Amino acid sequence: MTRDTGLAVQSFTAAKVNPFATRFLRPGVVLPLDADGRPLSLDPLLQRLRAAGCLVIEGPHGRGKTTLVRGLLAAAATRGRETSFLQLRSFRDAWKAVATVARAGPGALVAVDGWERIPRPLGWLLPPLARLRRVAVVTTSHSPCGLPVLARCASSVRQLAAVVRRLPDHGGLITEDDIEEAFRHHAGNIRDALGELYDVFERRSAREPSAQA
Repeated sequence: MTRDTGLAVQSFTAAKVNPFATRFLRPGVVLPLDADGRPLSLDPLLQRLRAAGCLVIEGPHGRGKTTLVRGLLAAAATRGRETSFLQLRSFRDAWKAVATVARAGPGALVAVDGWERIPRPLGWLLPPLARLRRVAVVTTSHSPCGLPVLARCASSVRQLAAVVRRLPDHGGLITEDDIEEAFRHHAGNIRDALGELYDVFERRSAREPSAQA
């Protein structure tokens, strides 16, 4: 039985572009949303990031941590703050985080995506270095890492439906049931659920007569 997730379902008409393509879903393109699918207020978080030191955004894979970090950086930049973003892909990138904090000016906001990839000695070094440089550091972690928590990211079907509503029109090829099934199938991982919806759209779009025209 279909439940109301707030997503309008239209009659099936093929769209030209897959709205679930990466270019429409990159962090910085998608707005940070709360678990109810509403735009997240960033001002309280930015207020906490005025002080020097390190804070963490926690949450499992695919819950919007990087999207929130990108949103915070964009909002801070519009307020005239110096900002930097580093995505750590391995422990070898950890020194880049230290060097960036060491070079940042007072009042800067440095984002470090992937705290788990920082070796423990460097993890101990970063908070006092940030305070010494008068820099705010926001990082992401999948589990508690000993840093003060700025935010915890959670997900819901309502949030996934809200993301879908904000994408280019899917021409009615994605239903509420599709959204709920993708969310359940990936245990709340929004990123992977959107990947599944990409595949669903591709299959159905290929079957539509107008897609073959």
